[in-house]
Amino acid sequence: MDLLTILTFIALVLIILKIYNKLTVGWDRSYTCLIGKTAVVTGANTGIGFYTALDFAKRGARVILACRNKEKAENARKIIIKITGNPNVVVKNYDAASFASVRAFAKDFNETEGRLDILVNNAGIGADRMRKKSEDGYNFVMQVNYYSSFLLTHLLIDKLKASAPSRVVNVSSVMHRIADLDPDNLDRYPKERSFPTYINYANSKLGNIVFTIELARRLDGTGVTTNALHPGAILTDIFNGMRGWQAILFKFFATLYFKTPLEGAQTSIYLAVSPEVQNISGQYFSDCAERSLSREITQHNFVKKIWEKTEEIVHLTPQEKLN
Repeated sequence: MDLLTILTFIALVLIILKIYNKLTVGWDRSYTCLIGKTAVVTGANTGIGFYTALDFAKRGARVILACRNKEKAENARKIIIKITGNPNVVVKNYDAASFASVRAFAKDFNETEGRLDILVNNAGIGADRMRKKSEDGYNFVMQVNYYSSFLLTHLLIDKLKASAPSRVVNVSSVMHRIADLDPDNLDRYPKERSFPTYINYANSKLGNIVFTIELARRLDGTGVTTNALHPGAILTDIFNGMRGWQAILFKFFATLYFKTPLEGAQTSIYLAVSPEVQNISGQYFSDCAERSLSREITQHNFVKKIWEKTEEIVHLTPQEKLN
């Protein structure tokens, strides 16, 4: 087989895979109206968070863009208003790397907003900040991707209950399948396995799923549902920190096969608005379809230990805990 034939074969395989990826993207097809509803989307200034917020605004919701970078958030707000004609889009400061910022956001929201129908815990960072600590002294990736979502949801839970039926959507990742999360030492940085940076990211995303499972159990009967999701492999700003040969190789394949942010936002939107999942809670989705979880990560003792350890890390008061 000559070189030209081999290259032609490889090109055909790549094209087929590209077509397959596009055909298997799940899309939300619901026509749910959100006029009179309020939605919060963390990390809404870019990527899938932006397209999630844009969709809610198109449906007539009051949309709160909870973001760290005020300049980027204001620019996103202007674009959303221009596209949708919905002026009811607001920017509020939210830095997931700071528990004080999370608490300040929640306090302001609870004092100024009358209701909360949808909370999308979307803010996150990639796997490029190995061993960096947050201002609170914790694993940076774990705090941004998991701890702060846990804290924010607790602080807004009364508004969610009062607005029921309401929904909490937690953005996770298929990477949770390679996690090595230790319930007895939740904040540790992985050391023993290969690619510890990616294991650390996976741990944070497993935290989102475990949180979802236990949150659904504790909210049973309140009218508040919660689900987690894998948005798909998406080329977003969270990968900007990659360097060297890994970055070159990654960006080559990402350009060919990763979803666009609009495609990646579809499952978040689906879980937030679709009538098909209005009575489903505590589950994990990808491409707008329910997916199975391993038995190990759904075991009650494992879930309970992680929940209780996270309560300690975010310093919940007895009044803030969900019994």
